[in-house]
Amino acid sequence: MMPPRGAALAAALPITYDDVRAARERLRPHLAPTALRDYPQLDALVGHGVRVWMKHENHQPTQSFKIRNGLNTVLGRSAEQRAHGVIGASTGNHGLGVAYAGRLTGTPVAICVPVGNNPAKNAAIRALGAELIEVGASYDETVRACGELAQQRGMALVHSTNDPLVVAGAATMTDEILDQQPELDALVIALGGGSQAVGALTVALARKPELKVYAVGAAGAPAQYDSWTKGTRLEHQPVQTFAEGIATGSAYALTFDALREGLSDFIKVTDDEMYTAIRDLLGVTRNLAEGAGAAGFAGLRKLAPRLEGKRVGVVMCGGNLSDKDLRVAVCG
Repeated sequence: MMPPRGAALAAALPITYDDVRAARERLRPHLAPTALRDYPQLDALVGHGVRVWMKHENHQPTQSFKIRNGLNTVLGRSAEQRAHGVIGASTGNHGLGVAYAGRLTGTPVAICVPVGNNPAKNAAIRALGAELIEVGASYDETVRACGELAQQRGMALVHSTNDPLVVAGAATMTDEILDQQPELDALVIALGGGSQAVGALTVALARKPELKVYAVGAAGAPAQYDSWTKGTRLEHQPVQTFAEGIATGSAYALTFDALREGLSDFIKVTDDEMYTAIRDLLGVTRNLAEGAGAAGFAGLRKLAPRLEGKRVGVVMCGGNLSDKDLRVAVCG
């Protein structure tokens, strides 16, 4: 019989493990498993006897785990639905995943991004053949404008979080991690909308209920953290962080209840702590992480005293760092 807390989490989850397995079958012909590597120097930086395994989602074709989300969301729709095209709001990585899926399947794609968005991500989205629309001063404003455009154009709206196919796509990452290292005690995951974390909770409940899942948010984008700690979903909160992948001003209906029920803890890291993590990850692993991609490792350093002697998975969830932020990270 499932323990009471497990039953409560199962009721809160927006997807099932069957959805995750279906997503893996959709993605299998198109995406190879990404590396899960241990680096003794990262263990030394974290200390407290923590053994670190780094999941390199920055090795995906779009340098981000969100290719899983975008591909599963587009492949999970019928050919008739795809023929009308899809549209989504993004600060970059979700848009890249959807654009990649559009190119793969011949689906028309439009991606809305905030004005002043990471130029490298914008260029990559355009290169994949998607229409790029710069609108809104913040991600929340972009989401609202994108919804209006979806109705005007008759295109399917692909939300970066509020879509079960998105969450199931993200969950394939944790399913893959447990194939590679089933003895992990915990996962530390950057949290923007929550697809990674809710995906991890779904897989953990089915495969390893004792696996603890910790979330790390940006101190400059505290909407999700504040919502989680207060127990009420906040929206349209201020955002001021360079880590656009977790620059979220709202908590989302599809993921909020599961995060509240399932996370072992939720902590925040500052921009300076993420810049430090970018430098350290580059120095040790020779991999470039963007802000969100370094947030998990920055958070693990804070959590380390509580995870003494544990085997912990951390996700380098994206590597699309802007030239400007690379200079700040390296040169200060």
